[in-house]
Amino acid sequence: MTRPIVGISGNSYLINDDYPVQASGTHNIEAVAQVSDATAVIIPSMPDINDIGHLIETFDGFIFTGARPNVHPEEYGHPESEAHGEFDRDRDRTMLPLIRACVEAGVPVLGICRGFQEFNVAFGGTLHPEIRDLPGRMNHRMPPDGSLEEKFAHRHEIHLAEGGVFAEIFGASTIVTNSLHGQGIEVPGERIIIEGHAPDGTPEAIRISDAAAFALAVQWHPEWNAATDPVSQPLYRAFGEALRR
Repeated sequence: MTRPIVGISGNSYLINDDYPVQASGTHNIEAVAQVSDATAVIIPSMPDINDIGHLIETFDGFIFTGARPNVHPEEYGHPESEAHGEFDRDRDRTMLPLIRACVEAGVPVLGICRGFQEFNVAFGGTLHPEIRDLPGRMNHRMPPDGSLEEKFAHRHEIHLAEGGVFAEIFGASTIVTNSLHGQGIEVPGERIIIEGHAPDGTPEAIRISDAAAFALAVQWHPEWNAATDPVSQPLYRAFGEALRR
């Protein structure tokens, strides 16, 4: 049986602060291969060389991954500030229109962390530049010290909407996940349905309403230990099933 092919969003990096590359974390690739049973291919965030129509015809689905740079606030009508951090404008110009095109074409899509925020912006939503500065919010950022295992360790519960898509996938109304993000949803986009919140009210799980195929995004990082984590496994399996449908 032929394996589905999944496009994974690439990110701009410089090797030795000099040589430009497009890259994605190996955990993203391993999660697709090991749990979704699909082949992962990195899609370069280079808008001048990509044709969205051709990408949709070529790939069975897409994953929009996390990344250090944030979506530029120009994309949702906010002024740039120091709190917004680093940017990758080529990723903005590549992935935001690709998300919209995939949803309209019925191509399965999964958003992770920055990808979660891209889903919201793609459909007209806005973002808080630094949610830990909001009254009553916890610090969702990656711990500054410790091993990768400690940084990606479970941090808090997420409460899911009863009868929602996520509750059905996980078979539970409450799950526990890691947390490694600074920004978060301010105003939900027009088709954004929030189905999961952290204990402080921060949106953590969303779906695109009236999407013809799998169109879900999460604010945490399910790619970490995806083959063994009890929350990551069912999410990537559900994505894999959607690819085959």
